Amino acid sequence: MSPVVAPEERAGPREPTRAAPGDRGGPGEPGGPVPPARDRARPLARLEDPLIGWVAAAAVAVLAFALRVWRLGNPREFSFDETYYAKDAWSMLQHGYVRDYVDGANERILEGDLTGLFQDEPSMIVHPEVGKWLIALGEQAFGFEPFGWRFASAVAGALMVLALVRLVRRLTGSTMLGCVAGLLLCFDGMQLVLSRLALLDVFLAMFLVLAASCLVADREWTRARLSARLASAAGEVPRWGPRVWFRPWLLGAGIWFGLALGTKWSAIYPLAAFGLLVWAWDSGFRRSIGVRWPVLRSAVLDGVPAFVHLVVVAGLVYTVSWTGWLLHAGEYEEHLSQSQYTVHLDGDPWPTSVEPDAEGFVGETWQSLRSLYHYHRDVYQFHTEDLDDSTHVYASDPAGWLLLARPVGVNVESDIAPGTQGCRAPAESTCLREVLLIGTPVLWWGGALALAYAAVAWLGMRDWRFGFALVGAVSLWLPWELNDDRPIFLFYASAVLPFTIVALTLIMGHLLGRARAPSSRRTIGTIVAGSFFVLVLLNFAWFWPIWTNGLLTRDEWLDRIWFSRWI
Repeated sequence: MSPVVAPEERAGPREPTRAAPGDRGGPGEPGGPVPPARDRARPLARLEDPLIGWVAAAAVAVLAFALRVWRLGNPREFSFDETYYAKDAWSMLQHGYVRDYVDGANERILEGDLTGLFQDEPSMIVHPEVGKWLIALGEQAFGFEPFGWRFASAVAGALMVLALVRLVRRLTGSTMLGCVAGLLLCFDGMQLVLSRLALLDVFLAMFLVLAASCLVADREWTRARLSARLASAAGEVPRWGPRVWFRPWLLGAGIWFGLALGTKWSAIYPLAAFGLLVWAWDSGFRRSIGVRWPVLRSAVLDGVPAFVHLVVVAGLVYTVSWTGWLLHAGEYEEHLSQSQYTVHLDGDPWPTSVEPDAEGFVGETWQSLRSLYHYHRDVYQFHTEDLDDSTHVYASDPAGWLLLARPVGVNVESDIAPGTQGCRAPAESTCLREVLLIGTPVLWWGGALALAYAAVAWLGMRDWRFGFALVGAVSLWLPWELNDDRPIFLFYASAVLPFTIVALTLIMGHLLGRARAPSSRRTIGTIVAGSFFVLVLLNFAWFWPIWTNGLLTRDEWLDRIWFSRWI
C-alpha cells in the first residue's frame, strides 16, 4: 500500500523553486527551495476513492442517528432547560416570536392540550433564535411533544458526526481515521445526551465543526490557487506575493459562524481565534515564498478579505437570524419598556411602538434595528452582572470540565419499588432511572492528554493540524475559565470535544505510521490505538443506561457513579 501523506503532499506537484508547504517549517531560507513538509501524524491506510469516503462517513452518521433517535421521546416530560427552549420554539412557530406562557403550561402540553398556552406579551429572550427555529422544525414535523422537540437535536448530532468524519479525512488523507474520529464522537455520552434534548448546545457544536471544516478546506484551496498564480509568474515572486480576493470556502465558514452566533453568543470566541489562525496560515505561506514583511502584507492582502468573508458575513447572517424580532419589534418594545430586565445604560429610552413615519419602511427598519441593539445591550447586562450572585446545584468550574468534574442531572426518577416498571431490586432496595449529562470518561480523559500533546506537537514539530485542534479547543474553553463568576455548566464544553477528537486521531495516525510492511513499531501503535478505541466503546456501553433513562437497581447505578461529585 502507498503511504499516506499530509494534505500539502496530496495537493499535487510543487513548484521546483518556491514551494508552499505551509507553516510547519523546514530547512532553507525564505524564498529558497523548501522541501515537502513531513507528515508527523500519518495514518495507516489511504483510500482515495471519494465514493468510499462518503459511503463510510454516511454509515457512521446513520449509526449515530440510530443511537440518538432510539426511544427519543423517553422520558416523556420536559427535561432540564427543555422547559424554555421547546416552548419558545413552539411560540415562534405559532406566532413568529417568543411569548410568555401561562401557568401550568407544561402539564397541559404533556396531556396534549395545546390551546391557550401563551399570553399576549412577548417573553424576555436570553439566547439568539437559530437553535430554537431548528427545534421548531422538529415540532412542526412531529408535533409539540417530546419526540418532536428533540428530533432536530438528533439530526444535528448525527450531522456533526458526519462533518467530523469528513474534516479528519481531509486533515489526514485517511478514510479510516476519519471514521475513527466520527465513531469516537458517536460514542460520547455528552454528545449523545445533548442530541436527545431540546437544548441549544448541540446546534452550536455542529455549526462550529462545519465552520472549522470550511477553514481547513479554504487553507488547501487558497494555497493551491496562490501556488498556481505563482507558477504563472515564471518563478518571479511579486513584491507582495500572489493574491486571491474571493475565497468560497471562507465565505462558507462565515455563514456557519453566523449561524453559530445565532445559536449562542459564545461562538464569537472561536470566530475571533480562527480568524487570527487563518491570518497566521496566510502569512506563513507568504513567508515560505520569500515575501518580506509577510505578517503585515498578509494583513492587507489576506486579512481584509478574510475579515469580510468571516466577520462581516457572520454579522449579516446573525442579523438576519433575528427576523422574528425585527418583524415584531413593536410588541417587544411595548412590553420590554416596562420589563424588569430592561436596563438603560445611557438613559436612552425604548420606543413605545414602531409606527410608520415620514420615512416609511426605512424608518421602521431603523427603529427595529435600534430596538434590537438596545435588547442586546440589556441582555449583556443581564448575563454579565445580574447572574453573578445566582447559584445552581450543578454549576461547575471550567478548570475541571475536561476531567468531567461535575456533570448535570438532566432527569431522575428515584425510589421505584421492586416489582414495578420491571424493577428487580431486592425487597430492601429500589430502582431508579436517570439521564446524566456527562461525557464518556475514557474519551474525555484521553482527550485532555491529547490536547497537552497537541501543544507540544504544534510548537515542537510545527504541525499546523495540531495547532488547529488546540485553537478550537482553547477558544471554546478559556473564555469560560476567565468568566466563571456566574453559574456555568459542564455541557458548555460539548463544543470542545470535536477538537479534542481531532487531536486524538492525529496522535493515532502518528502511532500507526506509514502503510509499509509490518514492524514492531506498527504493531505496538496498532495495539495502543486499538485498545483506546475499544476502551471508549466499552465505556460507552457501560454508561448507556444513565444516558438513556434506563432502569437500574440502586447498586447498578452506584457502580456507574464513580465519584461523589457525579451524584
